[in-house]
Amino acid sequence: MSSDRTLTHRPDQAARVRLGAGAATTADVLVELADDPSITVRAALALNAAAPAQANDVLARDRDERVRILLARKLTALAPGLSPAEHARLYRETWNTLAALVADEAARVRAVIAEAVKELPDAPREVILRLAHDTEISVSEPVIRLSPLLATEDLIALVVAAPATGTVLAVARRAALDPAVSDAIAETADSTAIRALLANPSAQIREAALDALVARSVDHPHWHEPLVRRPSLPPRAAQMLSDIVAAHLLAELATRADLSPTLAEELRRRVALRLAPHAPEPLAPRDTTTEEALAQARELATRGELDEQTLLAAARRGEARYAAALLAVAVGMPISVVDRASSLRSAKGLVSLVWQAGFTMRVAVALQTLLARAAPEAVLKAGPSGGFPLAIEEMRWQLEFLGRMGR
Repeated sequence: MSSDRTLTHRPDQAARVRLGAGAATTADVLVELADDPSITVRAALALNAAAPAQANDVLARDRDERVRILLARKLTALAPGLSPAEHARLYRETWNTLAALVADEAARVRAVIAEAVKELPDAPREVILRLAHDTEISVSEPVIRLSPLLATEDLIALVVAAPATGTVLAVARRAALDPAVSDAIAETADSTAIRALLANPSAQIREAALDALVARSVDHPHWHEPLVRRPSLPPRAAQMLSDIVAAHLLAELATRADLSPTLAEELRRRVALRLAPHAPEPLAPRDTTTEEALAQARELATRGELDEQTLLAAARRGEARYAAALLAVAVGMPISVVDRASSLRSAKGLVSLVWQAGFTMRVAVALQTLLARAAPEAVLKAGPSGGFPLAIEEMRWQLEFLGRMGR
């Protein structure tokens, strides 16, 4: 072969570099240069837009990472300008070689491709999916956040699989998340990703999911700020937040334009109370007998005012007797049952009573501390979606057990 003879008798590296970079160099010479011992020659060839697919395929397996990176940059620069209709063969060959580079062992090679194809609407889906599921977040993050080819089911699969540390966070930061993807993120234990989801103004979050996250935010104070600043905040979530956020966030919450006048006024009143901590609160007295506490609780129940907020307020003030009476009346059991759970320091028993009363884990957490005097590490927390951490069958058994003990 004439090209073999030409290169065999040409020791001049500079001449081989010129051949490798030349647009007019014949294809067979370029293919031979792909195996040249000089990295400089192979690098020049990797940058040559006229290099044939066979030469590119050889370079995709080059022993030097720098050559593979140069090849990846060249091919990704060519890809957007290729029309599948007009240049079907060239389009196929380019993406085939890129697909091989996507499997490269060097993360820097894969990252070059990911950065270049992250917003391409016509990249092969298999390439995008491979990059999105990469175990290096530097590779997957640009594609996860920006590729228009990732559908809802792809994003949910990424949240479930979480192939890299930071995968769920990248999904949470993606623009215009639909509710199904937000649900999947909200159900994880990734508190950083959930905070990013809450801070993402274009993420759609269902009201039920938002309520559950507000309930869980008792244990995640760093969620409070993005929750207060959500573009749309249902009244129930705003009410729940008002019980747990710091004073400066409560003041900000009270200024939201989407609150009802009644709720806004109530929040402004709470802000005033927070800023004047010594002002008396129009609530039940601290020193009360069991009979008085039960009488007040029954009166509230008769008026339909025995709700979660009343019980939480009593717990915040440390009124154990009044809180126990409120729980007993709400659950429809003698106060001796609540006292039994408290004296046994039964976190499970108190959680079960709160569940039976129809309140949330916010109340259960507060009462475990107040009535059972549970240490922080012993308190049963809400489940992943803000629900109860015990199975229904176990809570029913706890109620039956406490009822028998009370008798």
